[in-house]
This record gives sequence, structure tokens and C-alpha cells, in this order.
Amino acid sequence: MKGNKSDKRFLRVLCILNLVFLIPIILRKPPIKDWIVVYLFNAVTNGIIDKLLTSYNIVKYPVRFVPKIFNIHILFDFLLYPTFTILYNQVTMKDKPFAIFYKLLFLITPAFLIEVWAVSKTHLIKWKKGWNWYHTFISIMFKSLLTRSFIGIIRKISEKQKIRE
Repeated sequence: MKGNKSDKRFLRVLCILNLVFLIPIILRKPPIKDWIVVYLFNAVTNGIIDKLLTSYNIVKYPVRFVPKIFNIHILFDFLLYPTFTILYNQVTMKDKPFAIFYKLLFLITPAFLIEVWAVSKTHLIKWKKGWNWYHTFISIMFKSLLTRSFIGIIRKISEKQKIRE
């Protein structure tokens, strides 16, 4: 049980730190509407994907917030990863594809290493049914690029609408 207490404390600290940094990250660079769209798109799709992974017993979160209501990792799905995605999109807002890709590698590697540590040293995450570190790495990479492409398409549509006006 001691592990559970320290794991829960770790989650609370992550939550507080993320909340402290979320508002400045959103307000840091205009346009704020893009960052809210990125946040919401990422959070909703994270919840759907994580629900599928937990339903098929591929990933399990033994220690999580509100365990009686959610079997997904709501802190990561709805707060940590969407905040990271806003930061990533801000950093790559005007970049070419190669820069977008290498900046993503640079940004996700520390987060990925923390997850690998969490799998081996805590009760926060359990990978099952053949899920390995490279599945996580590739899926986070793909999901981040998908979100980046989504907001890029929205920006292009918005620019075309402005020209017509």
C-alpha cells in the first residue's frame, strides 16, 4: 500500500504542476482559439483511444484519479498530454515538416522515458497483451502528428475564409 500512497502523491504533484503551467501556455502565443481547439481535439481523442485500450485490457492503470468512475488515466488523457500538445503546436506553428518531426522527437523523448520509468517502478501503468515501449512511442508520435495536421488544416481553411471576406 505504501507504493499506492507515493503513486497517488506523484499524480497529485503532476496535476498541480500541469494546472500551474497550463494557463500561461495557452495564453503565451496567439491565436488562443487554435490552442483551445488543439486541447479539446487531443483530450477527446485521448479519452476514446484510452477507453479502447483499457477495454481490451491492453493497458491498465492500477493507480489513477477517480478509479470508481474511470478506468482510463484521466490526468494524462485530459490534462498532461493535451497541455504537451499545445506546447508542441506552439513550438512548431510555422515550421516545415522536417522541423516538425525532429522537434516532436525532442519533446516526446523525455515524456516517453518518464512513462517507461513509471511502468517499471510504480503502479501507475501496466502494459499487457504484448504492448511494449515502442507501441507507446509510435502511438504518441502518430497522435501528436495527427493533432498537428488537424490544426494545420483548420488554419488553412480559416485563411481561405478570411481571403473571401
